[in-house]
Amino acid sequence: MDAHQHIRHLMDQCVNLGASDLHISVGVPATYRIKGKIKAVDTNSFTAEQVQAMAESLMNKFQKDYFDEHMTLDIGFSTEQGFRYRVNVYREMGHYALAVRYLNGSLKTIQELGLPPQIEYLTELKSGLVLVCGATGSGKSTTLTAVINSINEKQEKHILTVEDPVEFVHANIKSIVHQRELYTDVPDFASAVKAALREDPDVVMVGEMRDLETMRAALSAAETGHLVFSTLHTNDAVGVVERLIGSFPGNEQSVARDRIAYALKAVVAQNLVPTVDGKGRAVVAEILMVTNAVSNLIESSKSKQIYSVMESSARQGMQTLDQALAKLVLSQKISLQAGRTMCRDLASFDALLRSSV
Repeated sequence: MDAHQHIRHLMDQCVNLGASDLHISVGVPATYRIKGKIKAVDTNSFTAEQVQAMAESLMNKFQKDYFDEHMTLDIGFSTEQGFRYRVNVYREMGHYALAVRYLNGSLKTIQELGLPPQIEYLTELKSGLVLVCGATGSGKSTTLTAVINSINEKQEKHILTVEDPVEFVHANIKSIVHQRELYTDVPDFASAVKAALREDPDVVMVGEMRDLETMRAALSAAETGHLVFSTLHTNDAVGVVERLIGSFPGNEQSVARDRIAYALKAVVAQNLVPTVDGKGRAVVAEILMVTNAVSNLIESSKSKQIYSVMESSARQGMQTLDQALAKLVLSQKISLQAGRTMCRDLASFDALLRSSV
């Protein structure tokens, strides 16, 4: 079989073996992660030429040019059997290597993911910017997928997504969904968001706001009557505000602060914590709703005071990290030790637990 057939066959072995990941590199056989453990299921090692040929068989010209410049690339790929994968191509000891993640097509709802009920409210907003934040591997993309699916199932909207890569393919249910992939359909996030405004969207989902031009485009979309969802690599909700403002040049920050105060509707900063039974991970979500009070604090450069507003605004749907952890401990979803390890202020966290007993 040729290189393209070979890599497709190896990918679909993930499904047959019940594997979450596949690793392909020079000098070792195909290696799979099965039930959390790495296992080689063959004895034939790959040559440098074989690995490079398999990697390049998945790329178009834009993707090859990007890889040549950056030495790493994410690709979304579907095999003929309809199974979906995310492929990361990278260099290792001067050679090509691939890390393949099998994207299980079973989409989980907001409720099944254990996300707070406030997340469902965010799907009903008519316009504005909603950011989901957290470290790599904190489940941001999974949350956004559930949010888009909720809108798709319940509302008649035109949803446009820009992703790197497309991980879950949405069928049209009540909404019509158009998904665009970086380096396959569009050259970059910023130009895709600008183009989206000419394509009559109600909802725009931007996979990541990774540069200033994308932030500008997303803000413009939110200001002009669109509901925009995106992600940022920031660990706390309040930090997102200053991270956004700080991304603009100094002479633009005053105007940017006003724009963000007007356009930003909510920030969800999430992480994953091992559950008590050890069989999974629970989502812990810090939630900032941008009320008039929060908007005024952003405009007046008093972002540090937002945390105090969050602590006392449960009725508006807000919760701090410590409050979210305390709820999970009290509902026996995570252990007390896990909560104490992750909390921001130990004394405050312990006080929350005592006041709820």
